[in-house]
Amino acid sequence: MSQDTPQKKRYAIVGTGSRSLMFRNAILKEYAATCDLVALCDINPLRMQAWQKADGLDLPSYAPEAFEQMIQAHQVDVVIVTTIDRTHHTYLCRAMEAGCDVVTEKPMTVDTEKCAQILETQERTGKKLTVTFNYRYAPRNSKVKELLQSGLIGTVTSLHFEWMLDTQHGADYFRRWHRDKRNSGGLMVHKSTHHFDLVNWWLSSRPETVVAMGDLRFYGRENAEARGEPRSYVRGTNDTRVQRDPFALDLTGNEELKQLYYECESADGYLRDQNVFGDGISIEDDVGVMVRYQNKAVMTYHLVAFAPWEGYRVSFNGTQGRLEIDVTEKSYVSAGEGDHNLSRNVKGGASHQVLEPTSLLYRPHWGEPQKIEIEESNSGGHGGADEILLRDVFGEPQEDPLKRAAGHKDGALSILTGIAANQSMATGLPVNIKQLFPKL
Repeated sequence: MSQDTPQKKRYAIVGTGSRSLMFRNAILKEYAATCDLVALCDINPLRMQAWQKADGLDLPSYAPEAFEQMIQAHQVDVVIVTTIDRTHHTYLCRAMEAGCDVVTEKPMTVDTEKCAQILETQERTGKKLTVTFNYRYAPRNSKVKELLQSGLIGTVTSLHFEWMLDTQHGADYFRRWHRDKRNSGGLMVHKSTHHFDLVNWWLSSRPETVVAMGDLRFYGRENAEARGEPRSYVRGTNDTRVQRDPFALDLTGNEELKQLYYECESADGYLRDQNVFGDGISIEDDVGVMVRYQNKAVMTYHLVAFAPWEGYRVSFNGTQGRLEIDVTEKSYVSAGEGDHNLSRNVKGGASHQVLEPTSLLYRPHWGEPQKIEIEESNSGGHGGADEILLRDVFGEPQEDPLKRAAGHKDGALSILTGIAANQSMATGLPVNIKQLFPKL
């Protein structure tokens, strides 16, 4: 190697499910000149084998108990954590203790105890912790930040944020490990972390008080039986009773899902295709939240996970007018990099592709509404956001006036709104963020 040739940064990935594929493909393709993927870690040895098969890889693979051994043996610089949410803190802290920087999928973790452990470890070790909030990087969301930052509508006093997950995407959280709140923190932490982070970033503020109401209203055995629509099967694959059930996922209908999950079940017993109208669901599917921020803005937020269409609507009220964004998102079943191009694998569903039309409207106090054009992209995941995010994660640092890159404090602030919402739903009382988590 020439003295002038920069040394490649060495990466290891822990968690080889679908969430890791975006990072794997970026390292192997676009950033292969500067990045090396040198090792893997997972509780499921069969999944690590399947994960490598498509690209003809033969990387050293380690069980969780050999995590530090892996880091030392392969001189790992950065660990990428894409395990289930409740185990993020374990690998983030172990990696930082072992001298590595870390990159983690959102949410950073699922409760205040784990969050405190992460922040204490980061402060003590001084290692860099990157949380991958790809929604910040979507051109439409970046445009909103730019407009609010410019003072277009003056001081933001309130906003309404409505997020719809359709009956294909929304149902998917009730098929897999997310359905157990101990694993995911529920949708308020796992999914809404995206949205709460967007608002923190858009407003350049942080949450102060949270109150929430919500419940499991559509999915689950009791709801199905109350509607006279009982479904007694356990899973969607290889059961003749689900042939006409649009909520049943057949893992054999997509090669990636089949290889990563169905053919790896014998190693850990994980079922990726559980009945969304079965037992064992402890998360909500319809939640309303009200948040007051330190800058005195107030947000009303609503998430529903069984809507007939997918997307979001956000309206900002300001001292000089109003800004409204309306987005239709693509519908998909999670399977990694190809999420947004994956045909329906649901029994009875039709293969289709949905573009992501966006409307951005400025309504001044005096004058006609003005439509604002957005440079949109449907290449890559999340409306073109993933490509820009990966450039921040693996490329050279660039000056960004919008400050889209997120660290450990952003990760903590985003989950605290969801954790507070869970506590408020449990107690029926408002939650003060400073009392919930004094460390911040």
